[in-house]
Amino acid sequence: MASPKARMSVAVVTDALHPYHRGGKEMRYFQLLCRLQSSFDVHVYTMHWWPERSRIRRDQGIEYEAICPLFELYKGTRRSMLQAIVFAIACLRLVGKRFDVVEADHMPYLQLYTLRVVTSLRRRPLVVTWNEVWGPEYWRTYLGSVSGTLAWWIERTAMRLPNQILAVSPGTADRLKAYLGDSAPIRLIPNAVDLALIQQVEPADPSEASDLLFVGRLLEHKGVNLLIDAMALLRTDSPARLLIVGDGPEKANLEKKVAEMGLANMVRFRSDVKDNSEVFALMKAARVFVFPSLREGFGIAPLEALACGTSVVTTSHPDNLARHLVARSDRGYVTEPTAHALANGIKRALDDLTSGSRPVETWIEEFDWSTVAGEYVEALNFAVAGSTAASEGGRAASASQQI
Repeated sequence: MASPKARMSVAVVTDALHPYHRGGKEMRYFQLLCRLQSSFDVHVYTMHWWPERSRIRRDQGIEYEAICPLFELYKGTRRSMLQAIVFAIACLRLVGKRFDVVEADHMPYLQLYTLRVVTSLRRRPLVVTWNEVWGPEYWRTYLGSVSGTLAWWIERTAMRLPNQILAVSPGTADRLKAYLGDSAPIRLIPNAVDLALIQQVEPADPSEASDLLFVGRLLEHKGVNLLIDAMALLRTDSPARLLIVGDGPEKANLEKKVAEMGLANMVRFRSDVKDNSEVFALMKAARVFVFPSLREGFGIAPLEALACGTSVVTTSHPDNLARHLVARSDRGYVTEPTAHALANGIKRALDDLTSGSRPVETWIEEFDWSTVAGEYVEALNFAVAGSTAASEGGRAASASQQI
């Protein structure tokens, strides 16, 4: 009797994981990994985020292995170069691991060079999820002329390393194609939301609710500074309470700004919300979700808010690709990235609110994880099949030459 075929093994490489670190890419992997485990053997390689030994199993048997010690992702308000270098070197350890395909997050870029070496030596495909393209101008603004130019060269070169790129939004796919050409191996697989869980969650107790809600990492480009300025403008005409949920390197500066502007009675912070259900409960209890980001590769949080039936206000900044999602909704408001425009958008959203239930718009169903996970399985199978065909073709050519 024929032995059962071994399941394909997927090595997932990412330097940050939920619940130890919260962000868009971490939430994507959190939702995706258990769903992939039903089709593949999934092994996750990351930093040593947990207190136990270097290798643990959880989430339906997924193996998590620390390939390097835990290093801070940020030095001040910027990504740490030391962390990027150490993690990239640590990825060489995958040479001795068993896998059929590597699926990696594109940040912080340096590890993609190492993984290209590993996968080339092992003759396995490298699939990379690309969340956003920073581009030369943003890098120079972020790091200065010389360092920014070097960083852009690293990003631009890294785009050519994967066998397959999975872009999380049409905007990200278009930006990649602008540099790589239309024939580049890019497949669009968007971020998604757990609609089944969202539908089960009840709104938070009124004592925990606020008129306005922001959820996300407290980073400079998330635009929370802009939101606080807008709150100062709303203080007289449309007083509203704002709840900011999240943590990050900008938190202390934002709290100081709220105190200095005398907005402590209007703005409060929470960094203790760890559970998705609690986030969705707060979204359902909020009157308006405000997402003032100036740079976003997709925008999971505003999509989740729309799925909760909550109105969303965001900015029209060209690097904020979340604006495309918000613009599709009847409850979406897209404003110029200024404090005055944001304040006016919030006022419009509050004024337009109607009482009663707010059904989920049907177009959001295309972003349900039940659909998107299947696209991921197809993409990984396709990458492995293509790699196998290329390998067999090479062996056939070699044999032909010997004959």
